[in-house]
Amino acid sequence: MADPVIIIGAGQAAFSFANRLRQLGHEAPVTMIGLEPEPPYQRPPLSKKYLLGEMSFDRLLLRPLSWYEENGVELRLSTWVEEIDRDQRQLCLQNGERLSYKTLVLATGASPRTLPAPMGGDLAGVYTVRDKQDADRLATVMRPGARLLIVGGGYIGLEAAAVARHLGLEVTVIEMAERILARVAAAETADAVRALHQCHGVTIREKTGLSRLIGEAERVVAAELSDGSVIEVDLVIAGIGVTANDVLARKAGLAVQNGIVVDAHARTSDPDIFAVGDCAMLPYQGALIRLESVQNAVDQAEAAAAMVAGGDKPYEPKPWFWSDQYDAKLQIAGLNLGYDETLTRAGTRQGSLSVWYYRQDRLIAVDAINDAKAYVTAKKLLDQGLSADKQIVADPQSDLKQLLA
Repeated sequence: MADPVIIIGAGQAAFSFANRLRQLGHEAPVTMIGLEPEPPYQRPPLSKKYLLGEMSFDRLLLRPLSWYEENGVELRLSTWVEEIDRDQRQLCLQNGERLSYKTLVLATGASPRTLPAPMGGDLAGVYTVRDKQDADRLATVMRPGARLLIVGGGYIGLEAAAVARHLGLEVTVIEMAERILARVAAAETADAVRALHQCHGVTIREKTGLSRLIGEAERVVAAELSDGSVIEVDLVIAGIGVTANDVLARKAGLAVQNGIVVDAHARTSDPDIFAVGDCAMLPYQGALIRLESVQNAVDQAEAAAAMVAGGDKPYEPKPWFWSDQYDAKLQIAGLNLGYDETLTRAGTRQGSLSVWYYRQDRLIAVDAINDAKAYVTAKKLLDQGLSADKQIVADPQSDLKQLLA
């Protein structure tokens, strides 16, 4: 029998690794260690259809429990690793138990940044949105008429705002940067998303940060903002990004840099240890980046599993993302890092558009709002390493199929 494989983490990347390993016929004993009590499940619907009550939790499970038994994957849930002993190739669990491994996979994911306690982050009524427990807590308090403050105008905060408005809450979003989506999207995309939220009754205050939360009886009741204004609130959601769960790797002496540094084969600085998903810093176009997406969690994990099963093909990221807000679907292909030009193209449906990003006259990414044709076309071009003729893109009457000719 092959040597044991242990996966730390029980999310999308962990499941994808184990599943691919079995699909490839690799017979190593596999143990998956998860902090949560639930087996691997989809996270994106948690803050949308699950929170809205439109999807039961069993539909979020990536596989039923029987799959793990049938495929020889031991699930160790409500369990965590205290230490990685690389010399002995052993893990020390929280109960003192030690497990030996031949291959170790770190699929530890990321954790939401929280508001600091001196700012009032420890008051009751302050939430983050990342796992089932977070969604279950929010489901009990998101009631019509409640006043919600969302700190952060990125995708996490804006998706939460859309769900809250659907549930009838009064929503204010504050963003300390010049505009919402400042780090991840062009102004044209941000303008469209802002208008979408405003027409649904969300108050968006840009260039406005949080000074402190005000509490009574240890529960949040108001927020003092950076412009000196004070607004009454019933609950607060911090949507200020996530931090890679790399502490365990750092303690073990692995290379860490805002995430666990890996090579093109998902190997860490220890050749017996792989890292996949949101916790990994991987090479992309000459730089190290973290790709926080389901697509990357699946693709990188499957590439790592192929390596463990005897392959040697490097992982080549082809990033794509999506965000559902109200009746709008934002689809993103590529990464807009370092763009120096954008072209905006109106779609065929009312309110649909796409924003095409160029760097040195070469297409690097596209944002498409309710414009599946633009998204699919751009993704095909990017996957094939092709650019897009600017004249065709800029002319809304032109047929995008010409770009693929």
